[in-house]
Amino acid sequence: MATYLDRILSAHRAQTEADERDTDALAREADSCAPTRGFTAAIRNSVGVAVIAEIKRASPSKGPLAADLDPSATAAGYERGGAAALSVLTDTEFFAGCAEDLVAARAATSLPVLRKDFTVGPKDVYDARLMGADAVLLIAAALSQSELVDLTGLTVSLGLDALVEVHDEDEAERALVAGATLVGVNQRDLVTFAVDPARAERVAKVIPDTAVRVAESGIRSADDVRRLVDAGFDAILVGEALVTSTDIEQAVQALRCESRDQRG
Repeated sequence: MATYLDRILSAHRAQTEADERDTDALAREADSCAPTRGFTAAIRNSVGVAVIAEIKRASPSKGPLAADLDPSATAAGYERGGAAALSVLTDTEFFAGCAEDLVAARAATSLPVLRKDFTVGPKDVYDARLMGADAVLLIAAALSQSELVDLTGLTVSLGLDALVEVHDEDEAERALVAGATLVGVNQRDLVTFAVDPARAERVAKVIPDTAVRVAESGIRSADDVRRLVDAGFDAILVGEALVTSTDIEQAVQALRCESRDQRG
């Protein structure tokens, strides 16, 4: 039986194959975009652990989370709470997101924005640049090594940052070989969608201090944050716990409880 990841990737690759737009024209249009806001720089400059606050309407495993979410108001609340950056789901079929959510969220704040989607080809990267994203997500498990290298290079050449997401030590090594300097460790298994809290701590050990480490998924409390800071993470990416909160501003503040300078 196909996994969540199998179904999502199959759908995205089919969309890419059917996309007849001219790549050169997209590249020329992307070259004329305004400068990006510096996603990695925002994390590095954060006082304490950096919170990447996510705008997420739904998930394949849990269904609707915040179907009536207002991306502008949510983004503004995240910024008031002290988030360092935003992440916006733009996948429609599986996460109920859209490009318009990213555009609205970015316009409502001064924060840099990650386009959270399943990037499988160059046109996805160009689209991210054109919709105003400051960073794109590259999932190691979804890409061959040559694709990962090429898409990382393209992302950087367009002035974007690439958050390369990994799930184990082998994928972390692949990300580093591809030139990743911003590495996300997803505690959620993309095959079963179950969260393994020990995954981030284990994989962080193979990521050098020269890279920015981001922990993803299953982060709900100050205790979770402390554990991840102790493991060497510079940032946390949080979606479900924030969008389901009754006070998103306070929810972000509660996660900013630990300084990276205190670890070790």
